[in-house]
Amino acid sequence: MSADLASPFTIGNVEIPTRLVLAPMAGVSVQAFRRQGRQHGAGLVCSEMVSCQGLHHRNERTLGYLRIAEDERPMAVQIFGSDPAVMAEAATMVETAGADILDMNFGCPVPKVTKTGAGATLLEEPARAVEIVAAVSEAVEIPVTVKMRRGLGNGSRAALETGPLLVEAGARALTLHPRSAKQMYTGVADHALTAELVQLVDVPVIASGDVATYADALSLIERTGCDAVMIGRAAQGNPWALGQMLDPDLPPPLPAEVLAELIYFMRETTRELGEQRAAGFLKKFYGWYLSRGGFPRSVKQELVRLSSVTEVERRLLELGDGVEDLVASLEEERPPAPDRTLELPISIYGGG
Repeated sequence: MSADLASPFTIGNVEIPTRLVLAPMAGVSVQAFRRQGRQHGAGLVCSEMVSCQGLHHRNERTLGYLRIAEDERPMAVQIFGSDPAVMAEAATMVETAGADILDMNFGCPVPKVTKTGAGATLLEEPARAVEIVAAVSEAVEIPVTVKMRRGLGNGSRAALETGPLLVEAGARALTLHPRSAKQMYTGVADHALTAELVQLVDVPVIASGDVATYADALSLIERTGCDAVMIGRAAQGNPWALGQMLDPDLPPPLPAEVLAELIYFMRETTRELGEQRAAGFLKKFYGWYLSRGGFPRSVKQELVRLSSVTEVERRLLELGDGVEDLVASLEEERPPAPDRTLELPISIYGGG
């Protein structure tokens, strides 16, 4: 297939404008992060995984994950759980909130998820996995997709055995991160399995794992025949990585541009989460952003010690000339977009 990362593809009836998918990441994929990903070239963005039980019980914090801005679409909301009926109920809530795609997590390796029968455990229980996909597919009109690992144990081929069954049950695309749950994020993703999965199913396959550069993405599509690649950790504090995968001739950002993008992201995150929650949530992002641009480690350490987002912004503005004007330009280019929500106030926690 063509390896043009800037060309569109479709999942069900949803057109995805590029072949870059921004991964669902716990504690990262808030609305501000997703909007930023779309602005830099991601064709599809995803919420972090949302508990179906939390939605079922109308937990305020969980409901906050269903805040969707018009300018982050197309967008997928990812849910997790193990009960077909509860999963189907959650799916209808996601559809009502305005998501374009309903994704299900059959790959989370974290023990507190797998011990409940959710996440990667479902790959080893194909009958229940199929029942869940069928129930969810029947409950909603939007396309249903599944994100998988290779299986629970090293060397497992459960994804190749279960994946085609999920497509028969109604999945309109599959994402494969070909590490085992036991591996977590160690070792190397075995994309030979991705190539096998592509041959086994007739729906789009998205390849996840070890994609950090244009060369990585291009090679993965050419080697496996996958339809798109999922970008995760490479985009943390580095939205420019997405643009450079679409156009490898794009230069790296200047230090002032790094500072402006970070400040813009901080303001949007604060608008979303509120000052108190944003102050803690943002701390991990300071090091991620400032690892590019030649900023000394001492600055990163200083920012983490500051108690408020306002103090951090004031310090960042001191680090470069013209930063405030660049931030103003970003805000003019990217005004806040109205949310489509289940009548949720903007102060409700939306991720992280």
